[in-house]
Parts: sequence; C-alpha cells; structure tokens
Amino acid sequence: MHIGNKIKELRKQRGITQEQLADSIGVSFQAVSKWENNISLPDITLAPALASYFGVSMDELFDYNLKEIEERALAIAKESWKYRDCDCEQARKILEEGLRIYPDNDILLNNLLYVIDYNENPDEVLEIASKVIDVTKDDATKYDACRFMAHAYKAKNDIDSARGAIELVPEFYFSCLRLKANILEGEEKWNAACAEEGEALYSLIFIKSIIAEYHTGNGDLRKALNEYEQALGVLDVMNADESWDEWREQFKKSIDEIKAKMN
Repeated sequence: MHIGNKIKELRKQRGITQEQLADSIGVSFQAVSKWENNISLPDITLAPALASYFGVSMDELFDYNLKEIEERALAIAKESWKYRDCDCEQARKILEEGLRIYPDNDILLNNLLYVIDYNENPDEVLEIASKVIDVTKDDATKYDACRFMAHAYKAKNDIDSARGAIELVPEFYFSCLRLKANILEGEEKWNAACAEEGEALYSLIFIKSIIAEYHTGNGDLRKALNEYEQALGVLDVMNADESWDEWREQFKKSIDEIKAKMN
C-alpha cells in the first residue's frame, strides 16, 4: 500500500498544489513531496485529517481493499496446501512469506497452524492460535483456532486450559450443508446432501474409534471390540471408498489385538 501515490492521485484530482495541501493540514510542502515520492510516510495522526480533506474514507486513503487482500491471502494458502501433507517446512515457508506481505492475516495464520506439530511445539501453536482468535472476524476460523489451542494445551498436560479453549466453541445442532440439503432443490440439494453424508460418516467413525479407545483404556475389551466391529460394518454398508482404507486397516489391527488379549 503506497499511501504517497494515493495522496498524489487525490491531490491532482482536486487540482491543488503540494503547497496548498501542506498549508491545509499544517505541514511543510517538503513533507508532502517526500510522501508523494515514497521517501517518507505521513505521521499516522495525520491520516484522519488527510481523509477528511480529500473527502474519502480511511480505507480508501490507504487504498485498503479487504476483499482483494483476502483473495491474495487465500491464493497463498492454497499454494501451501500442495505441500501440507508431504513437506510441512515448505508449506510453512510459503505461509511465512505471505505473512511478511500481509502481517497478522487470519487466513495465513490459521493455515500455519496446520503445518506446526502441536505435540512438539505447543507454545508456538498457542501463540498463533491466540493471535488468530484476536484478529479474525470469521467464526469458523476462530473456532478452528480454538481446536488447535485445545490440542496444544493437552500436549502441555494443561487439561483445565484445554477445556476452556473447547468451551469457546459453541455446540452446533445443524450445519449449513444440512440446511441446504433440506431446503434447496435440484443439484444444489444433491451436492449438499452428499457432502453432509461424508461429514456425518467421518463424525460417526471418528467417535466410534474414540469410544473404543476409552473402553480399551478401562479394560472393557468386549465393548471396545464391539465398537471397532460396528465401525467396520458402517464402512461396509456405506460402501466407503479407498480413502477409508487406512481406517479399515487400523480397526482390523485393533480388533486382532483385542481378540489376542481376550484369548
């Protein structure tokens, strides 16, 4: 954002000289000249006076286009997605370079959380997640940061703080996808229903695994076995594709281990 270029543009639109502008806001014409040549920046306290003089908003004065910045930040985030699963360091490098251009951008900060191991670096995750929560205006981004924060606190064995982070996330009783599937028509309805089905399947399988782990930890192997077998059955009934193979193999391994202990 080159505010000097914007001042020069607005001044010429008004048909005034540097001296006239300088006199109007109480600075020297040399100062205005330096601004317009990007040699120096106006003091931040002069920004309201400049905006008022030219009859523009502060955003326009700073040539601040939030939508454009979000689009650019999202493009940088998408570039990092190419490396998120195979090269976290490269993904992190891309995001950090983006943050040098757009400091404290919530999109980039939130994506950075995905490439930092909260078990190995919980304090760094907590610092970034806290910043995301402070700067974002998007609820989904905020609650995603809360999720990472809870995991990081757990890694530090601070369960009370983890619970506090979790409680920042409201309980949702319906989703946007579910509403679309229920209310819209045609292809929109079908697409939303398919997407919601996938989310529901993931939620069910994930919770089944959590319940099974709980029973295993309590020594109730029969109940744990039942949960794993039910989860496998759900995947079969739903004709889940190969993307679920890792889950299948893990469940089969757990079932074999439990049966070996029971025998």
